[in-house]
Amino acid sequence: MEKGSLILIDYTAKVKDSDEIFETTVEENAKKSNLYDPSIKYEPRLVSIGEGWVLKGLDEILSTAKLGDALDVDIPPDKAFGMRDPNKVRMIPQRKFGDKADEIKAGDVVDIDDRRGFVRFIGSGRVQVDFNHRLAGKTLNYNVNILKILQTNEEKAYSLVKRRLLIDGDKISISFDKSEMTITLPEESFLTEGLQVIKKAISADLFKFIPAIESIKFLEIYDKSKTTSKPKEEPKPKEEPKPKEEPKPKEEPKPKEEP
Repeated sequence: MEKGSLILIDYTAKVKDSDEIFETTVEENAKKSNLYDPSIKYEPRLVSIGEGWVLKGLDEILSTAKLGDALDVDIPPDKAFGMRDPNKVRMIPQRKFGDKADEIKAGDVVDIDDRRGFVRFIGSGRVQVDFNHRLAGKTLNYNVNILKILQTNEEKAYSLVKRRLLIDGDKISISFDKSEMTITLPEESFLTEGLQVIKKAISADLFKFIPAIESIKFLEIYDKSKTTSKPKEEPKPKEEPKPKEEPKPKEEPKPKEEP
């Protein structure tokens, strides 16, 4: 396949030595491991050949594959997550983790000194943090099925938008008018964090993979029936009874003035 080809693949990735599944697009396989998350939609992944969207070793294998291929391949550490570097393992004073110092335990992923690592062990007031990737030094096994090569501009557009926005493709409307593309977003995406950055990234992808496009419009349509509906009034809090006023003390009679 040529560099830049957009394809859809299903895959399951394991650590070869332990057979531990660490990533999959197949729900059935996720359920066999401790990865399963019912909130995730398991579906084929979009990959651009030669663009670094997947590990180097897998990218090289996909570039020589054909539509319909079922691959079972091993990827060595130097073409996966690299070799383990002992210099990336550090002992850090536990107090440096601030308020959460007492909550940290072995296996936790932590962010410290602008780097992310995982805790190996804790003892004598110090925490050993490994800043190597968890799978560094591991040979990986990938079972991959090449499901589809995207050909039409419509297929490419829907898949590229969905890759960044993480919403169902049938909720997105895309239309073409010569060299202009219009993308209508669903209302559920309007408050997505970083939406403007996401739209910019989507535009860059679309211009790259669909050269005929010269301009892109994003539409956010607000339905009057939804925006004008009155919000439910919150019940007013009960007024607390006013404290009883204490009776004023009686004034003592003034003494009569002597003649």
